[in-house]
Amino acid sequence: MTTEFDRFVRWLEQEIGEDARDAFSDTVVEEFFDPANFERLAAPDAYAIYTGWCGDTMEIYLLLDGETIEHASFMTDGCGPTLACGSMLTKMVKGMSLQQASGFEPKQLLDALGGLPEENAHCADLAVMTLKKAIEGR
Repeated sequence: MTTEFDRFVRWLEQEIGEDARDAFSDTVVEEFFDPANFERLAAPDAYAIYTGWCGDTMEIYLLLDGETIEHASFMTDGCGPTLACGSMLTKMVKGMSLQQASGFEPKQLLDALGGLPEENAHCADLAVMTLKKAIEGR
């Protein structure tokens, strides 16, 4: 039985989705509505947690095969664009060497996402900074 609340939730999801599609690329919307690698790992080979100036926090977990990133995952308490950045970043660094990943730049992430509005571009900085701290601290 569909309740009034269920109808309201479906309507709200549709409204949010339409607003997101007006403000963000299809890639960004896809990544924040269905983020990849959004998980904590119990025994990562490398890990970092970092809080950006906006107050969002990101965690990056890396599983390594020698000097190669075999698996990457993340957690965040941040907004949709932060979720999108964590999701895309973890997909992009899989298979990279630690040296390659340590040279990763926010612009690469922004390009892969099809850009972000200026007020959200710092989300890419947060994700990349957290990755670099994980690599440095291993």
